[in-house]
Amino acid sequence: MAEQVATNITWHDGTVTRHERAACLQQTGATVWFTGLSASGKSTIAVAVEQVLIQRGHAAYRLDGDNIRMGLNKNLGFSAEDRTENIRRIGEVSKLFADAGVLCLSSFISPYAADRDAARALHDEAGIPFIECYVEVDLAIAEERDPKGLYKKARAGEIKGFTGIDDPYEAPANAELVINTGTMSLEASVAAVLACLEGRDLLT
Repeated sequence: MAEQVATNITWHDGTVTRHERAACLQQTGATVWFTGLSASGKSTIAVAVEQVLIQRGHAAYRLDGDNIRMGLNKNLGFSAEDRTENIRRIGEVSKLFADAGVLCLSSFISPYAADRDAARALHDEAGIPFIECYVEVDLAIAEERDPKGLYKKARAGEIKGFTGIDDPYEAPANAELVINTGTMSLEASVAAVLACLEGRDLLT
């Protein structure tokens, strides 16, 4: 947990309630947290889900691991400490989007269970829905895909601390949704996410 450094600050409540925001947008804000190995298909699914939601008239926004590291988290590397801080910040940002009534699609490897649990706790404390979606794939399939050539570099020793090679990935034990992209098509994966949202009455 990050330490509170700033002093002489006070939380300033507003008058608009989450219920009012939901009524305005005709949906309930929530975070769908896509986690999985590099090349598992997290971003591909999140992009497709975002497109479908927008086409159906829902407010949705996608947060992507690489994109965030080009701005908000550009000062973070890939040490265990930086990975934890990366996910801490994204947990906070996701909560803000969801609190505003937006369906936030957060796509991050987020390899450590404790960090994902911390993101969930932030949402739970605020009463905001949090759906962990484990995008599962065999390491061999992920390496075969290797769209960015990162596994090849990691195997060659050119990248240190790469998840799945010389840094662990702690798979979720109780994810709300599990999508195996080794056996499921993109269309089926997107349908599964939408069904999960609909099943929780988050689209009405």
